[in-house]
Amino acid sequence: MKVLFDHCTPAPLRRHLTGHSIDTAYELGWETRRNGVLLDLAEQHGYEILLTTDQSIRYQQNILGRQIGILLLLSNSWPRIQLRVESVQDALDNMHSGEFREVPIPSLDQEQSSGSNGSGAAC
Repeated sequence: MKVLFDHCTPAPLRRHLTGHSIDTAYELGWETRRNGVLLDLAEQHGYEILLTTDQSIRYQQNILGRQIGILLLLSNSWPRIQLRVESVQDALDNMHSGEFREVPIPSLDQEQSSGSNGSGAAC
């Protein structure tokens, strides 16, 4: 799949996601584009998935009827995401066009003590 990371998605994650072509908004010069414009550009350039940590995207954008799928990580903390790389890979591998999915990313405290899922702040 052709995947675009928004400007807040930790770039090191790309090394752990196999089987996909991944670009970053920064590499494309799109890091200052707001969500609506970024989604439009991504669709126009053939991206199938936007991987984002912006939790407000589901409220700010009409994502119904879009061709691009949106995978939302509920944290932008690389140390926290690193613990859930398999979950991110699995979600990405099973995404479909126009689909919206969330990947819970527990805080490090939650991971160590209770193992429950929490959410982090958006970028």
